[in-house]
Amino acid sequence: MYLYAKAIHIIFVVCWMAGLFYMVRLFIYHTEAKQRPESEYAILHKQFVLMERKLWWIITTPSMYFTIAAAGVMMYLNPAWWYQPWMHVKLTFVLGLIVYHFISQRIMFKLAEGEAGKWTSMKLRLWNELATVLLFAIVFTVVLKSAINWIYGVVGLVLFAVMLMIAVKLYKRLREKSN
Repeated sequence: MYLYAKAIHIIFVVCWMAGLFYMVRLFIYHTEAKQRPESEYAILHKQFVLMERKLWWIITTPSMYFTIAAAGVMMYLNPAWWYQPWMHVKLTFVLGLIVYHFISQRIMFKLAEGEAGKWTSMKLRLWNELATVLLFAIVFTVVLKSAINWIYGVVGLVLFAVMLMIAVKLYKRLREKSN
């Protein structure tokens, strides 16, 4: 039973992450569509709202719940995991990913109302990278099962995040030059 729960967990983690990555990419395009003429934006806005809603409620959110349910089954079947320090670290990162999920949901609702608020396409590009950082943190914690090397892990994650931010900034400059 444990291996079935583990397989389901892995499958739905992949679906959840794919949904989060694509959702924020849609947010970026949705936000950038505001720069189009009003008639064009109206059509694009309607299409983005539809795409975001379907992706969110049919794939992303159910995948999150299936991921959590399968994890719960695994923790129930192997309660020793609760006492492992690396599991505490992993669950902290997972909690961060769940918070990320619900903040993204709030962004989706705002964009559907026609408001981007503080979320520019540049901020959304950086927001998208946060999910990548959390994914890396979770996978490395699970694979290495080490909460002992905290300092190396944190330093590595910070360096990775800085590299991603630099890449996003460079991409923005290249886009601006080509326009």
